[in-house]
Amino acid sequence: MILRAALLAAALALGGGPAQAGNASGSTRYCDDGTPLTAEHKDRLLRFAGIVKAELDRSGARLALVARSGLDLGFFGVRYSHGGISLKGSAETPWAVRQLYFSCDERRPLIFDQGLSAFVLGTHQPDLGYVSALLLPAEAEAALERTALDNRRALQLLGGTYSANAHAFSTTYQNCNQWLAELLASAWGPVLDGLDGPAARVQAQAWLRDAGYQPMSMDVGWRVLMWASKLIPWVHSDDHPSEDLDAQRFRISMPDAIDAFALARAPGATRLEFCHNERHVLIRRGGPPLAEGCAPGAQDELISLE
Repeated sequence: MILRAALLAAALALGGGPAQAGNASGSTRYCDDGTPLTAEHKDRLLRFAGIVKAELDRSGARLALVARSGLDLGFFGVRYSHGGISLKGSAETPWAVRQLYFSCDERRPLIFDQGLSAFVLGTHQPDLGYVSALLLPAEAEAALERTALDNRRALQLLGGTYSANAHAFSTTYQNCNQWLAELLASAWGPVLDGLDGPAARVQAQAWLRDAGYQPMSMDVGWRVLMWASKLIPWVHSDDHPSEDLDAQRFRISMPDAIDAFALARAPGATRLEFCHNERHVLIRRGGPPLAEGCAPGAQDELISLE
């Protein structure tokens, strides 16, 4: 149980966690820096990112809701920990990912535009990684693109205090995926003009709740994680309802929950999933999730890395 709680605490921190602000390569590094990537790892990950980018180009889409794997969360049944919006029309570079990160340098959450390659390089498992991309039908895509590219509206929903395990329906803290969910509300729900900060977030969260958004319920299974906020500065529990704490669970915005909501709100959305190991890359267009270990299935396109 101690291992389980420690893994979840680390996973939540790593999933959308602290980053060194500054250049593109620096923005993939967490406060503890982690294990440096080897030249071989970087080469493989850059090739993997190039394949993802080429597939997005071929799709004809203008944007994708993207997520990547980080720390191994298979113990909790979670593959993807960190999400954002990949925008073909980004001012940074085509298909750059607009996302929330916590800046270690400035000690506050920021909105970062990060090239897709740097986004992929943020993994903490360089020998095995996954990326998902949800493509939206035209009307939903156009509304989200206008909102995501509008700096004022993107910043309108930025919370002031970061918590990796922020409760999905509280404005006390915010994590990266929570900002993304609230941005969907701004694009597809009520206009939030004239509102900023907590007031805008309250309205966005109310719309999400009314529209049927279901955050991920993560079973902690032991109270030690409730004490983790004393040791990990970006993990908290004081924003979670007492009934959730008594049940030893956190309800958190995670990429799978956001994708499920988007699929329900935008019929016709399609999902791409990519994975790589040391030997190959797989592309799956629709269908069930890719197999564990990036094992190929009959419907997958296989691209050799050897």
